[in-house]
Amino acid sequence: MQTTLPAATRQPGRKEWLAFAVLALPLLLVSMDVSVLYFAAPGISRDLHASPTQQLWIFDIYGFVLAGVLITMGAVADRVGPRRLLLIGAVCFSATSLLAAFAGSANQLIAARGILGIAGATLMPSTLSMLRSLFPDERQRGQAIGAWTGIMTGGVGLGPVLSGLLLQHFWWGSVFLINLPAMALLLVLGPVLLPRGDQRPAKLDVPSAVLSSPVCCRRSSASSCGQQTVSMCAGPPASSSV
Repeated sequence: MQTTLPAATRQPGRKEWLAFAVLALPLLLVSMDVSVLYFAAPGISRDLHASPTQQLWIFDIYGFVLAGVLITMGAVADRVGPRRLLLIGAVCFSATSLLAAFAGSANQLIAARGILGIAGATLMPSTLSMLRSLFPDERQRGQAIGAWTGIMTGGVGLGPVLSGLLLQHFWWGSVFLINLPAMALLLVLGPVLLPRGDQRPAKLDVPSAVLSSPVCCRRSSASSCGQQTVSMCAGPPASSSV
């Protein structure tokens, strides 16, 4: 009597972990942008003549939009493929970082930060989705997801540190320009090292996408967004009726 043995699971090698390092680049930048402007507040306020309310939105609209469209972008990644969405998001993130770095007014910077949030939302679910393709072994996949979480958390703490180092030598726009080299590296190495990922054609649930966006919860969330940030920005907290 013959017994059929299960096929051995392919063990990730150096190429897979190198691909993970490439995926870590956009994840680190997306999380850093949550906190990278903390020390840049005085320069932004001085050069762009931003009011306290505008300062609040400059800081908080990025995370607000990022969280609001994250689920929707995860669904989009299922439709078009995570690698394709990741590379499209990298181009958008780089172009918008340039716009933010050379913004001529507070409103322009607010708009650029909002678009950065949308671009960042394309990057995060794409990186997480590709981990399943890179690491079929459950144990190593668990290690990769743990590292993914640590990188995301560490980026928030690294943002102010890197911002402080840059602002000792450059103007406030440099905190956005640091995104460009990492995104360029992703665009070069991504098509070579990263898997296409699973692509599952499905109809996009537009009503759910709209309901999960920050537009519908703007009034309820504006009063709680970034009040600690406002206290750091040389101005009183803005009214909740934004």
